[in-house]
Amino acid sequence: MSGGPDAETAGRRVEEILDRLAGSGDRTACEAADELVRVLMEFYGAGLARAVDLFGRDRGAPAGDALEALLGDELVASLLVLHGLHPDDAPTRIARALKGLPQPLESAGFDPATGELRLRRAGTAGCGCGGSPEAAERTARDALACFAPEVTAVVLEEAAVREPVLLQIGPGPADTAGTSGGPSATTAP
Repeated sequence: MSGGPDAETAGRRVEEILDRLAGSGDRTACEAADELVRVLMEFYGAGLARAVDLFGRDRGAPAGDALEALLGDELVASLLVLHGLHPDDAPTRIARALKGLPQPLESAGFDPATGELRLRRAGTAGCGCGGSPEAAERTARDALACFAPEVTAVVLEEAAVREPVLLQIGPGPADTAGTSGGPSATTAP
């Protein structure tokens, strides 16, 4: 990509801004600016390290696989979204975020005008308990913050209550020889 500043120019501009702040005599502002630069450097450094790690895992993999690994990584995806470089649209990024959740949730609709995403449970978490609605919303919000920051509100729709299937166990039908069969299971409506 061209058109952006090179590393030397960007570094020089950061130093000039920090020097101007230092010249203002506001020690608190200078310390805050230094901390901001440090935090941003750590954030971008971690993103670059992750990208290098993802690219280096399988050097023989096709470029599409490497790109998919980058797009599926929360840290790298968040950097791409932050700079408007993520190639996927919002619904695709939302689906990617939901796919990685421990509780299966699916989109019931996203309103780009309000930023509201309606979710519904897509099944159980495997143990039958499914977790609390609050925990599911919190987990979804955390994942969406990286992949789809345009989602500003998450609403978990109540699932339709289904009556449990009643399983009745009783003696099986008698066979033709007159002996009773073993237990059989039948479902009641």
